[in-house]
Amino acid sequence: MATTNNNNTPTTTPEELTAKALNKRYEGLITVRTKAVKGKGAWYWTHLEPILVLNTDTNLPKAVKLRCSLCDAVFSASNPSRTASEHLKLGTCPNFTSSVIPPPPSSSSSPHHNRKRNSSSSAAASYNVTPITVVDPSRFSTGMLSGGKDDLAPLAMLEDSVKKLKSPKPSHTQSLTRSQIDSALDSLSEWVFESCGSVSLSALEHPKFRAFLTQLGLPIISKRDFATTRLDAKYEEARAESESRIRDAMFFQIASDGWRSRLRSREESSLVSLVVNLPNGMSLYRKAVLVNGGGDFPANYAEEVLLETVKGICGNSPQRCVGMVCDKFKTKVLKSVESQHQWMVNLSCQFQGLNSLVKDFVKELPLFKSVSRNCVRVAEFINNTAVMRHAHCKYQLQEHGEAIMLRLPLDCCSVSKACCEFEALFNLLEDVLSSARAIQLVMHDEACKAVLMEDHMVREVMEMVGEQRFWNEVEAGHGLIKLVKEMARRIEEEKLLVGQCLPLWDEVRAKIKDWDSRFQLGGGHVDEIVERRFKKCYHPAWAAAFILDPLYLIRDSSGKYLPPFKCLSPEQEKDVDKLITRLVSRDEAHIALMELMKWRTQGLDPMYARAVQMKERDPVTGKMRIANPQSSRVVWETYLSEFRSLGKVAVRLIFLHATTCGFKCNSSLLKWVNSHGRSHAAIDRAQKMIFISANSKFERRDFSNEEDRDAELLAMANGDDNLLNDVLVDTSSV
Repeated sequence: MATTNNNNTPTTTPEELTAKALNKRYEGLITVRTKAVKGKGAWYWTHLEPILVLNTDTNLPKAVKLRCSLCDAVFSASNPSRTASEHLKLGTCPNFTSSVIPPPPSSSSSPHHNRKRNSSSSAAASYNVTPITVVDPSRFSTGMLSGGKDDLAPLAMLEDSVKKLKSPKPSHTQSLTRSQIDSALDSLSEWVFESCGSVSLSALEHPKFRAFLTQLGLPIISKRDFATTRLDAKYEEARAESESRIRDAMFFQIASDGWRSRLRSREESSLVSLVVNLPNGMSLYRKAVLVNGGGDFPANYAEEVLLETVKGICGNSPQRCVGMVCDKFKTKVLKSVESQHQWMVNLSCQFQGLNSLVKDFVKELPLFKSVSRNCVRVAEFINNTAVMRHAHCKYQLQEHGEAIMLRLPLDCCSVSKACCEFEALFNLLEDVLSSARAIQLVMHDEACKAVLMEDHMVREVMEMVGEQRFWNEVEAGHGLIKLVKEMARRIEEEKLLVGQCLPLWDEVRAKIKDWDSRFQLGGGHVDEIVERRFKKCYHPAWAAAFILDPLYLIRDSSGKYLPPFKCLSPEQEKDVDKLITRLVSRDEAHIALMELMKWRTQGLDPMYARAVQMKERDPVTGKMRIANPQSSRVVWETYLSEFRSLGKVAVRLIFLHATTCGFKCNSSLLKWVNSHGRSHAAIDRAQKMIFISANSKFERRDFSNEEDRDAELLAMANGDDNLLNDVLVDTSSV
């Protein structure tokens, strides 16, 4: 498809680079201070606090400073050690006394005495009180306190209180106003509810959290207050905002996800989410339906839930709902709803369609039967034989710096069950492929040769691993699954629209054809499998939206931008006519077809077509993207208003989503729902919390999952080891 790229691609500005460096420096100083406050760094960090100064115009960081917590003075952060010497030691700070500096260890002191003194300093620092050095050590030279060395911190706190009573100092803390307290607690409640189960309500009463609130000057809060009054208020606020936005939209689409979630037992429940997609690109969470019994339910139940949801939104005007997109439904369910409501376009989720294509490959291609059986044999052989397992771990450590066992699918306890779920198979292929060097070294290890010679079955495995064909099959199987999985992940992140479906499947065909020509292991069945899955997923709306979306107009030799009818098959051209006829009234059908012919021959003004197709670089991903995604629909409602009948079809088709991907409920909340599944109050609170969290994520366009982000964070390479090298501090004092 012909598109026009925007040559003025934005690049990172010097201000942004400076801001990034300042953020990194600020985080480094915070890390140093945190360690120091715990007793593992310089004494002065207890009194110096890093702060990030923002530019009021750009809201970007413009400097990193150090603030004295004793007198609120602000200094440059270039040399914290010198700042401490000049401001604290030399007496510039009016509220600092030299007694708070722990003395250096004496060379004449015994090792036991040094350990005792250092322990007391660390303990006192952790309580942010004057260290034990203010107490005369000779008073305790004859014995130990009854609580042992852990009594030194309470003793320091006692002495500090005595000093404060003798010479009280004016407090520099300012109490918060009522409005500040209310605002802080309001923000806290939003964070708790939007985390949707990731933050436990019971954690609000943890002693350390309560101590934190007290230090900030906030009152102690009750988890019951959060679970009732505050939750209800936030829910009503979010609900009112959602209802207002739905009322303002002329039409919408229902997206439903989670109907066939795999559960471990019939006692478990899954949450089916129902989302409202609006023409302006916004999505709003509507509600969750609890499905029991391992996801088994009658088809008419799903249909009933969908139609009740539409009625709950539209009342007696169901025409406002112009379509549905659902995951893992049988086509007859969606067609049944379409037959009752001829203005609707009901689609199956293409994220699930691509996953189903992978399952087709795993089930039908001889390649996967062979490669799964052979990889299971290798994995069982290495994992279950102690000598081989130890050798494999040794070579993994040598090659990769870590040692892991090969992941065998749970239901692949024997070679006969090797053809299993594609996710488990993909993990196995990935492990074998990444451990290729280690596996080959195991087969030539001296300690393993005795085991290899004892059993002819083991020798067969050794010979197989030594053949190039085995590794070609592993690479081919892994590559095919990865290819389709990555495309599925991409359309999940980008929220595929119905007009993008035909180009998507053309891309799938092209990539799989390249794979087949490279490995030549498809056995001649690959194209057949792809086409069969395409026909199962296909909907006439794909072709119609593709033709009507100005994004896909093609510039011809005369300079006109015309719809890409030449990309359609004859059957798909007929589908376009039939669908448009169905989506308008009988009186308008012939008018709509005449307008379609005019659209086919005249197309769109070149200037408007180029404006719709203009692209820009995404500053986050670095990829080119459409500059204004809503322009395809808006141009039909404004510039192309002469197409009265066809325009009504176009604006409804163009915005329709082809995936159900969006909000994902985390495992913490699902576990809580399953443990309280029979409690009406618990389910009601879960519904409200999900509603608040989901709509907050949709508002921020954040479709990630906290658990996935945490896993990525914990899996990061240990890059923090060199963090202090990027921070200009006196490392000798840390």
